[in-house]
Amino acid sequence: MNSDATPDPISRRDFLRGAAASAALGAAAPPRPARAITPLPGEIPVIDCHAHLHHHSRDGWQADDLALIEVADRLGIDRLCCSMLTPRRPASAEGFRECNRWVAEAMARHDGRVLGYCYVNPGHPQEAIDEIRRCVEDHGFIGVKLYNEHRCTDPVVFPVVEAAIDLRVPILHHAGHGHHPYPGQPNISDGGDLAELSRRYPEAMLICAHVCGGGDWEWTIKALRHAPGVRLDLSGSVTDDGVVEYAADLLGVDRLLFGCDMSMTAGVGRIRGADLDDEAKAKILGGNMLELLGRRPS
Repeated sequence: MNSDATPDPISRRDFLRGAAASAALGAAAPPRPARAITPLPGEIPVIDCHAHLHHHSRDGWQADDLALIEVADRLGIDRLCCSMLTPRRPASAEGFRECNRWVAEAMARHDGRVLGYCYVNPGHPQEAIDEIRRCVEDHGFIGVKLYNEHRCTDPVVFPVVEAAIDLRVPILHHAGHGHHPYPGQPNISDGGDLAELSRRYPEAMLICAHVCGGGDWEWTIKALRHAPGVRLDLSGSVTDDGVVEYAADLLGVDRLLFGCDMSMTAGVGRIRGADLDDEAKAKILGGNMLELLGRRPS
């Protein structure tokens, strides 16, 4: 990726060479710009399970959001599962409601491309539950995003998990395991915490975020070995060799989800370069997330 040579264009055929046929997610995507990669009939859509839109207090947020869509087009990514976080945390109820309202507007602007996660702070219990239900039932959000306001094993989080179970939507949970404290994230969850939460709520659809986002990815994968209710998001900027293969060996391909967390070329290259067959890559790139999203009737 650091070569000075101009890379070959990345096509959808390169992404999903010979992928098995699968039903498309929801309605057909709207027309793309001229340089966009057109989906082929019968293909599994490529779904980035972990993306972010930009807070509207940030200068240039519109251009940044459009750039995200353009990069997704160039890389052959059909759907972006997006949340928006407040600039400062812990988030207030007003703050996370504002973020979700802007995500809903982006879903309307980019119909079929942007799928929304409802971001909440469980420290505002009733407001969080009401917001999740409003976003999912009224605006078609596909899941819940939790950050580091509370460790996922804190009882204050349990009502949020129960609401997600009731609505049959996944929870993407910020996570990372370090061998020293994260001073700015004293309540960060790790794979072991998510495994513990999954034992309490085996019916919950939990996604452990960005295994390549820093910290000990090997520890994280091992911690999730006996927690079948937890999927692993492969996103992050770390480009160590062997992460995908190790996760596939210990957890199985069916529990792995393609994601970028805004490190787009790293996220794509990690899957393209993995020593897995085409069927396994197709599951990771979209089939597994499609199965999760299909658990809630459209």
